[in-house]
Amino acid sequence: MASSNAEYGSDSAAELWRLIGPVTELSNKPCRLIYSELGYDSDVCLFHTKGEFRAMDARCAHSGGPLCEGDIEEADGVLRVTCPWHDYDFNVRTGASETGLQQRVHEVKVEDGSVFVKHQGQLSLKPFPVTSED
Repeated sequence: MASSNAEYGSDSAAELWRLIGPVTELSNKPCRLIYSELGYDSDVCLFHTKGEFRAMDARCAHSGGPLCEGDIEEADGVLRVTCPWHDYDFNVRTGASETGLQQRVHEVKVEDGSVFVKHQGQLSLKPFPVTSED
């Protein structure tokens, strides 16, 4: 399997399709934190529910809480993730919250048994090394 830092396609310079990993590995958890080379605020939650992958920013739009640690529940046919810090909930498909907040969502595609997320930075299943700037 190719590195999780692989890029695919020649979309805009700002966002490219980033290889995350194989469907077989990523489909065994309902939510997984994907690290961004751009730092903590650019990390992504990758959701796998009902055979579909969805992705959104990992830090809650309200106060930066860890959405990947939140509850994922379906109510009235809408799948929502609830932030564990202040109970703000977000539609996993659209990023909309009943509170009026909007969480940024990212396009996801499955191709040849691999999951890709469209994102402005490199993405990885493991944290990127911390580099110091002197």
